[in-house]
Order: sequence, then C-alpha cells, then structure tokens
Amino acid sequence: MRASDGDRDRAINELRERAVEGQISHDTFLGRVDQALRARNRGELTELVSDLPPPGKWRRRLTDAVASISDLTTRVESAWRRPRLPRLALPGDQRVRYVVGRGSECDLVLTDLTVSRVHAELRRDAGAEDWLLADLGSLNGTRLNGWRLVGPARVRAGDEISFGDCAFLLTVPAH
Repeated sequence: MRASDGDRDRAINELRERAVEGQISHDTFLGRVDQALRARNRGELTELVSDLPPPGKWRRRLTDAVASISDLTTRVESAWRRPRLPRLALPGDQRVRYVVGRGSECDLVLTDLTVSRVHAELRRDAGAEDWLLADLGSLNGTRLNGWRLVGPARVRAGDEISFGDCAFLLTVPAH
C-alpha cells in the first residue's frame, strides 16, 4: 500500500524520539529520515523503524516532567519581569465624577499622546461607594483588565485600567 504523508510523519517522529533518547546516532537518524522521505509504500517505512528498541517509559516521563517545570519557570519569570504598574487611587472625597485625559481641565492629566484630551471618566453611582469607568469616545480606547470598554463598567481595587498606552493599578484610598 502506498505511503501517505501521515505515515511518513509517524515514522519520522518515531525516529526523532529514538534519536532524542540516544538510542540511534545522529547520522543514523539523518539517513533514515532521508529514506522515509523517499519511501514508496508502508512496508518500506515499517522496515525503517522495526529494528528500533521500544520507547523508554521512564525517559519519556522524565522529559515531560522537565518540560512542565521549564514551562512553569518561564511563566513565573515572565510575570516577575512584567513592569510594575503605577497606582491610581480612587478619589476619597465626595466627588462623583473624575475625568482622565490630556487636557488641562481634566482631574487626572496624562501627557501621553495616546491619551485623548478628554479620554475617560470614573463616576460614582448615586449614593453608593461603587465606581464606574466609562470611555468618553477616545481614539485609542479605555481598557479594564485588558478588555476594551464598550460601555460603563464597574471597577474595584486591584483592577488594571488603561487609557491609551498608560496603564494603572486601581487602589482605594485609606480612610
């Protein structure tokens, strides 16, 4: 029966695993891969892998464990290197509206060019302690925890908010 691309891939993967485990030399691996690519039928592919020793279970498990630890280490290092965001404290006074933008009339003035003149607002629900974040038609958008706002959204301490390219970690002032 004629060899398919899938059959060739399976044979080459089998050869690769044995080479990684040190069960065949690099030269043997290269020669057999070349033969696998030229094989015309499944029988020729079977002959290429039939004399190989069975896969080592412990080696495979050890390799998988090392790969998992390596992945975890990479994720921890990435999180550690992530820039520390500046804090933005919600107003502690009786204000109900807090405007953010590049314009001098704003409560929080950000000079970054990705911030619109009047970019967004934080407003307090009437008679409540909760704050809402709303974009005011800015060009580069307002984001809450990485999601671009399409309408007002409730915010709380610990949320990450971004105005254009300016990102902050939201905090509540100490009373």
